[in-house]
Amino acid sequence: MQDPEIEKLPKTSKKRIFIGLLGLTFALIMLLILIGGWIATIGLNHIHPMVTLAAQITAGIAFVLLSGIIAALILTVLLEKELPFTHKIRGLGIKLFLPLMEILGPRLGISKEQVRNSFIETNNRMLLTGNRHKIAPERMLLLLPHCLQRADCQRRITTSIDNCQQCGRCNIDALIKLARHYNIHIAVATGGTLARKIVRDHKPKMIVAVACERDLTSGIHDTFPLPVYGILNQRPEGPCWNTLVETIEVENALKTFLKIQ
Repeated sequence: MQDPEIEKLPKTSKKRIFIGLLGLTFALIMLLILIGGWIATIGLNHIHPMVTLAAQITAGIAFVLLSGIIAALILTVLLEKELPFTHKIRGLGIKLFLPLMEILGPRLGISKEQVRNSFIETNNRMLLTGNRHKIAPERMLLLLPHCLQRADCQRRITTSIDNCQQCGRCNIDALIKLARHYNIHIAVATGGTLARKIVRDHKPKMIVAVACERDLTSGIHDTFPLPVYGILNQRPEGPCWNTLVETIEVENALKTFLKIQ
């Protein structure tokens, strides 16, 4: 089940978790660069002074570049707005810093689930505040996890969601009706490999995805720069088993980002 402590956290607290871990991760990387530069200076000094100087310059350049990256990331998160020069930097931050934050968080008493939850919330808020261009329905993909389907259902909907009989026993029925109403693509994935194939096949300009913290985080990470708005599923019976999602939350996301005629 989802961590109840996460549910209690207000959105500002989730953002503070992300910014705090981002800053601490940056500080540790900087410390490692400084230590590495110092060791290189001692170790290379006996070879030639120019070699030592080159190592110091390299460490200095790395320090300046990473300082700029982290400053831009923190500014973007604080303003909840993607600045013109921060798009590629944010991608580098997602690829580089997020895995390190997932390692660092648990050592500070912050679970991986909390780290991922704060990242998803921050990602969503940035998409909402930076939402300038509406997406045409045919370029929107609603991507769902197979665990929304009842575990005892015999219909295989991962090959084609049209196989669903829409009996109403799970949320899939309502989500199919929602997708047809807004004329968007909808698909169900069993995991990251199939999800990536679905994205390649449909070539969307944006994804609204329902999943758990782990799958949403990896999905946002893997598909960047493609925007992914993440909606956490509910797990009353535990992970990956008869999960649920608020249909109204999915519809609100679609209405926010879709170009509706």
